[in-house]
Amino acid sequence: MVISVPRLVIAAPSSGSGKTTVATGLMAAFASRGLAVSPHKVGPDYIDPGYHALAAGRVGRNLDPYLCGAELVAPLFAHGARGCDVAVVEGVMGLYDGAAGEGELASTAHVAKLLRAPVVLVVDASAQARSVAALVHGFASWDPEVRVAGVILNKVGSERHEVMLREALDESGVPALGVLRRAREVGTPSRHLGLVPVAERRAEAVGAVEVMASRVREGCDLSALLALARSAPALSGAAWDAAEVVACGASSPAPPLPETGGSAPRPPNRPERPRPQTPDGLIHVGLDSNEPAKLAAPVVAIAGGPAFTFSYAEHAELLAAAGAEVITFDPLHAEQLPDGTAGLVIGGGFPEVYASELSANEPLRKAIAELAFSGAPVAAECAGLLYLSRELDGQPMCGVLEATARMDERLTLGYRDAVAVSDSVLAAAGTRMRGHEFHRTVVEPGAGAAPAWGLHAPGRRVEGFVQQGVHASYVHTHWASAPGVARRFVERCRTS
Repeated sequence: MVISVPRLVIAAPSSGSGKTTVATGLMAAFASRGLAVSPHKVGPDYIDPGYHALAAGRVGRNLDPYLCGAELVAPLFAHGARGCDVAVVEGVMGLYDGAAGEGELASTAHVAKLLRAPVVLVVDASAQARSVAALVHGFASWDPEVRVAGVILNKVGSERHEVMLREALDESGVPALGVLRRAREVGTPSRHLGLVPVAERRAEAVGAVEVMASRVREGCDLSALLALARSAPALSGAAWDAAEVVACGASSPAPPLPETGGSAPRPPNRPERPRPQTPDGLIHVGLDSNEPAKLAAPVVAIAGGPAFTFSYAEHAELLAAAGAEVITFDPLHAEQLPDGTAGLVIGGGFPEVYASELSANEPLRKAIAELAFSGAPVAAECAGLLYLSRELDGQPMCGVLEATARMDERLTLGYRDAVAVSDSVLAAAGTRMRGHEFHRTVVEPGAGAAPAWGLHAPGRRVEGFVQQGVHASYVHTHWASAPGVARRFVERCRTS
C-alpha cells in the first residue's frame, strides 16, 4: 500500500523558537482554506496536541519512535492522516535532540527521516542578522538524509532587519518561506508542566489559535508551504488499524519491545473522516454501527475533563477494538461512574490543580473506591495514581492506595525502560515496555508490596502499585506499542 499524504515537519534549532505558534497557526491557516489537516506532534507531549486539535478540527496524535518503535511511526502517521489533504508535524526541542544517550532516536530529525518529510526550520532571529545563514547551513548540512527545505523567521524586528535576514539566507540556499514580526506573546499561558491544556481554557484557547493562524497567514507563503508538503515522496506500507492489531495480536516486534504492534494489510481506499471529539480531545469511541452487535460489551470509563487531559487517542481506539464500549466522564462534575462500568482508565493531567474540587466530589470518590475494591480492572497513570492515593496535598482522594501524594519543586522528566514486576490487568510479569515520566509530584511510598514496574534509569528501582485489579504508576505508556495491553484489560473487564 502507498501512503501519499502531503506533509511538513515544523522544527527549530532549540526549544522556545516558536514551533508551536507556527505549527498550530499553519494547521489553522490550512484548515481555513478548506483543507482537511492532520495534526501530529513528535514525542510524548500531551498538551500541544490539544491546541493542534483545536486548530485542525481533528484529534492531535503523537509520533514517538522511543515509545512505539521506529517501525510504527509511518503506520501511525498514516492512520491519523487517512482522508486528509495535508499533514503538519510539530517537532520536539531542537531538530536533532532526541532520547538522552540514544543518538538520533526520537528526535524530530529521526521522525522526519522515517516519514521522508521536508523540514521547515523556525528560527528565532531576534538577535542576529547575517549569522542566520551560518546557523541554517549548519542544520541543513548536519545530516544529508534530513531535507531542510525552508525557513520561517520568527521575532523579526523591522523591514530592514527582514531584508538583512533574507539576503543572508539567499547565500545559504535555503529559502525563507515566512517572516513573523516581533509581537507580544500569543495568549498561551504556562505553568509547572508547560502550556495550560485546552480543556482548562477552551474559549481563551480558541482565541489564541485564531491569533496564531492570523500571524501565519499574514507572514507566511501558504502556497509555497503547501507545494513543499506536496513534494514529499510516497511511503510504502499500511496504515495502523486498531481492530487489525488487536485481532492479530502482537506483530512485528521492535527489537527492545517484545510485544510491539504492527499493521496488517488493509483494503485500499478506505477513507476515514474526522470523528467527534470530547472537550479534552478524546474521541468518542464505541462499537461500530456497521458491525454486528457484540454481546456483553463491557463499559470502560475513561477519566477526562480539565483535571485529566493526558491520553493518547489510540488507547480508546484499542479498547473499542478489543470489544469495549468506551465512555469518557469528567471527575470534576460526574458524581457516579457511567452506568455499567466494568473497568476504569485514569490517565495523566493536573489533579494537583483541582485537588479541592476532586476531593469535594465525595460520591464519585466512593464509587471509584468501591469499583477498585471489587477487583474490577483499573489502570491509572501519573494523575490517576495521585487520584487513587489516600490524599493529595492534604486533600482526601479515593483512598484506594495506602499512599499520600504532594507537590514537589523537582521536575521528574524522561523516557523509561520498564519491566512488569507483577502480574496485572495490563501485563504479565516480565513484560517489557517503554514509557515516560513527566511530573512535579511525589507519592510516598513510591511502590506497593506488589510494584507495577522495575525501571532501569535513572537508577534501578521499582515503582507503582498492583493490587487486586488496580495497576497504578507514574509511567505513561503508549498502548499502540503493545496492543495486547488493551486486549488483556478488556478480557479482565469481562471476567472480573
